[in-house]
Amino acid sequence: MGTFDDCCDDDCCRCGRCSDFWWCLLCVAIIVAIALIVVLVVAFGFVRHAEVTVDDASLTRLALATAPTTAFAYNLTVTLTVRNRNWAMAMTNTKPLDAAYKFDDQPFDRVRLAGDGDKHAAGKTRVYRLTSGADSAYVALGNAGVAEFRKQNATGTFEVEVAVTGEVKYTARVTKCKIEASCPLKLQLAPPGQAPAALVFQKVKCKLAKAEKNC
Repeated sequence: MGTFDDCCDDDCCRCGRCSDFWWCLLCVAIIVAIALIVVLVVAFGFVRHAEVTVDDASLTRLALATAPTTAFAYNLTVTLTVRNRNWAMAMTNTKPLDAAYKFDDQPFDRVRLAGDGDKHAAGKTRVYRLTSGADSAYVALGNAGVAEFRKQNATGTFEVEVAVTGEVKYTARVTKCKIEASCPLKLQLAPPGQAPAALVFQKVKCKLAKAEKNC
């Protein structure tokens, strides 16, 4: 018959359906590819920096000796948490993760949290329960620092900083990124005979240093 009838034979119809099928398949493949690229960019293209907090801390001793050098006799417990906020990227330490204790910006002790090569899984929070103490921990206070200690000692409340430092590499990224967090604490010295639990501690969210380029 005419042209219309020729195009409506079985072979022609099958060919049309086949063409539509491959076009649909191509469209689906493109959509899937775009979605995959978006997921990869969201997962690995941007770094969400670690969150560091001090959930609890107590100070049961802090005494200063000035001879022959300035030194602290102290007992301090700290509950420190580090959260990896990335849902797809783990953090691997390229340098140890440490927490230093400071008074008047001068360090008097340091605690190792995690070693070089330690891996912190994506989306996970680690809790470090630190118990530290010494009878003579050297601290370079100087005259101004000694005066500040005496001032705070008169009130029974001491300002102690926990400084967290380290370096990590994230999954699928080349750049090594520093972790530097400052956690300023105000700790009331527990009076003799009073349990530290009787003192209320307000959770502290630590301040992160400005991230380097590509971190």
